[in-house]
Amino acid sequence: MNIARAATIGVSLLIFLPASAQQTAPTAAGPAARSMEHKLEHIEKNGEQNRPDPTPTVLTEEEVNAYVNSGALPLPKGIQRVHVEGISGAVTADMQVDFDQVTQSSRPSNPLLALFSGVHDVQVATHAHGERGVGYVHVDRVMIDNVEVPEIALEFFIDRFIKPKHSELGIDSRIQMRDRIDSAIVGQHRVTVVQK
Repeated sequence: MNIARAATIGVSLLIFLPASAQQTAPTAAGPAARSMEHKLEHIEKNGEQNRPDPTPTVLTEEEVNAYVNSGALPLPKGIQRVHVEGISGAVTADMQVDFDQVTQSSRPSNPLLALFSGVHDVQVATHAHGERGVGYVHVDRVMIDNVEVPEIALEFFIDRFIKPKHSELGIDSRIQMRDRIDSAIVGQHRVTVVQK
């Protein structure tokens, strides 16, 4: 896995989590994490119906963060302490990233990739939404230890470490949503999911 995958997972925690949550995982601990787990189970079961109930399911930021940090959702290698915040179409994911694990300790010869080594605090700011069964994520900026990563370096990193494994991910990602999710709208510290 890599930073773009981690960023997309961070965003997915608010907007596309049911697609990621279908892995077999231990039961979430804590009331907010358990609430999230129940909502994900509802979304999955509802998506199996011929005519899913279109009543919106609201996933709160508290539930999402509790769920991912409970260990119920396996994080990509090298990613720790994820915190996601959503406000009116914008999603920010803060996390700690061990880039040596992410890049599998390969030493890049290009100086543009030199900043992607060691353990750092990373913030990924995006705009995200889902409509007609497709989720859209645009990465506005990536900060490493409060320093913005130049777009050219980010694109180079994505091309080198992300695209070979996840061709659908990048600065602009288009992700097919599962479980018959038709729309996902990021609001104030919550995302509203509608299935059809």
